[in-house]
Amino acid sequence: MGILSFCFLVLSMNELVSGQITTEPSEVAAINKLIDYWGLKSKLNITIDPCTADAPWAPVSANPRVACDCAANICHITHLKIYALDISGELPQELFQLTELMDLNLGQNILSGSIPPEIGNLLKMQYLSLGINNFSGRVPVEFGKLTKLKSLSFSSNNFNGPLPVDLGKLTSLEQLYIDSSGVSGPIPQELSNLKSLHTVWASDNGFTGKLPEFFGTFTNLTTLRLEGTNLEGPIPSSYAALTKLEDLRIGDLSGEDSTLDFLVNLASLSILSLRSSRVSGEIPPQIGTFPNLQSLDLSFNKLTGSIPNTFQDSQSLHFLYLGSNMLTGEIPSNIITPQLRALDISFNSITGNLPANFAKIERSLNVVGTLVNGDGLLDGKASEISRCLLNDNKCIEKVPINSFAIKCGGSQQISSYRITFDDDSEILGASSIYTSSNNHWAVSNTGSFISNPNGPQYTTQTASQITGTLDSELYKTARVSPNSLRYYGLGLRNGRYNVELHFSEIQMDDSESWRGLGKRLFDIYIQGERVVQDFNIKEEAYGVKRALVKLFEANVTNANIDIHFKWAGKGTCCIPVQSTFGPLVSAIYVSQVSTFSGSSNGNKKQLGRIVGLTLGVVAGLFIAASVFYLWWVKKTPEHIRVGSDSPKKNLNST
Repeated sequence: MGILSFCFLVLSMNELVSGQITTEPSEVAAINKLIDYWGLKSKLNITIDPCTADAPWAPVSANPRVACDCAANICHITHLKIYALDISGELPQELFQLTELMDLNLGQNILSGSIPPEIGNLLKMQYLSLGINNFSGRVPVEFGKLTKLKSLSFSSNNFNGPLPVDLGKLTSLEQLYIDSSGVSGPIPQELSNLKSLHTVWASDNGFTGKLPEFFGTFTNLTTLRLEGTNLEGPIPSSYAALTKLEDLRIGDLSGEDSTLDFLVNLASLSILSLRSSRVSGEIPPQIGTFPNLQSLDLSFNKLTGSIPNTFQDSQSLHFLYLGSNMLTGEIPSNIITPQLRALDISFNSITGNLPANFAKIERSLNVVGTLVNGDGLLDGKASEISRCLLNDNKCIEKVPINSFAIKCGGSQQISSYRITFDDDSEILGASSIYTSSNNHWAVSNTGSFISNPNGPQYTTQTASQITGTLDSELYKTARVSPNSLRYYGLGLRNGRYNVELHFSEIQMDDSESWRGLGKRLFDIYIQGERVVQDFNIKEEAYGVKRALVKLFEANVTNANIDIHFKWAGKGTCCIPVQSTFGPLVSAIYVSQVSTFSGSSNGNKKQLGRIVGLTLGVVAGLFIAASVFYLWWVKKTPEHIRVGSDSPKKNLNST
């Protein structure tokens, strides 16, 4: 009986051992080498089998995470997440030994170098995230081998060159995130095979050529972002088939004009932005009836006609931006619905009175540059500002000034040079204008940070010391904008002015971390002329929280000056947090350096007198010098060499 019991026990133990699940040894070795290479021992110290059930690194919420598939007697590592842990270095070869990987998330780190062609060995990959890193080189053609991919992200990197045509083989792809990745050139026609796509983020790249017609065949698309590229219009009429779109953002186009006709059936839209897209014609009234539309931005285009009355009935619209177009007529009387938070109709030929219920969004209503009677606004100077900007004889200041200074986003301060920078701490909304108490300047903001986790904030501040200046406090506050930030100098004496613009990047980071990978780019216009394109504060100041002063000159001929900071769709969107982009300015100082006649003919005559006087003086000096030279040559010894031969032709030249 005892012998039989012993034999049964041994047999049971053998069956237990033979049925024990273990991880493929080569994968165990590979994961341990990865842990060593990326310095993760303190966060992921695997002293037991990596695929042990209920291991602390296995849950979906774990980071780092290692998860497995143990359907057979041998386990394979199928999920690897090392997210936002600032691992550095390149992608080691051991990674590509994990050939059963289905989900690899290495996003928000500081990985560098090129992506090795061995990435094509991971044939079972479905979800691949390499976004927000420092990868460089070409996007590997081997991505095209990963035909099971459903989601691919390599946004916010430093790649170069075109997208590989092999991406067109990823016919199962549903999500493509390639914004701010550095790629350029035409968008390959081969991508027309990606019929399963429902999300495309491709803004802030150097794409060239026409907007792809074939995007209109991606009928499953719910999100399309194509801002800040070099693409050309028109927007293809084929996009009318994208009836599932909820978020459409196209901007900063060149080339041919477009109309809005393609939009009439896109009733699922929640966010629609066609800012700076060379859109002309009238606004289709159907847009005002879209039941889910919350944000509409059609600013900086060439739209004509009147604002459709259908916007009066919108039950969903929160933000409406129609500024800088050629719209006419009056504002629909009931356009300010209970849901509307901001309305911008600035710089249009719109007339009439303020709409009913304007007080509801008074701090987010911008009618500057229109003929609307804005006297009823809290800032009653709005109409006077418009008259000043449109007509130099209507400026609000009886006695002209010759300088003004502003501490953007902060309270009054006297600089080390004894310049008083005015208070600019007024809270602005998503479409606002504010005039200083001394009537010397005004500021307007247009745009909304839709995804800002901190809510609608249009100023920023820091407690850190600002280097490179004697006036650190001047740079500790700033105004920011997601679209358009303008400062107007009002009632100025005509003449030539110095324009000092003060900057310090106080929102972004420059540490050795993924948080330091953000890029802010925007354009600067003075008196309507673009004086800087793709301005990067952090790059020009050689770091963050460092003072930077840019100096320009401008003519004032109609008693005002317009300093415009404008986002053109470029730069990263979400580093270190969502909605970190757009213009930022710390302070402004404008001072006159000379005067001139307000008449252009007078200016020309004055210039002619100056040129004539200058030429006369130069001629006199030339004659005197010639006489002296002849006298000197006569007194010079005869042995001085003179060039008397033609230069010899170089016989080796071609």
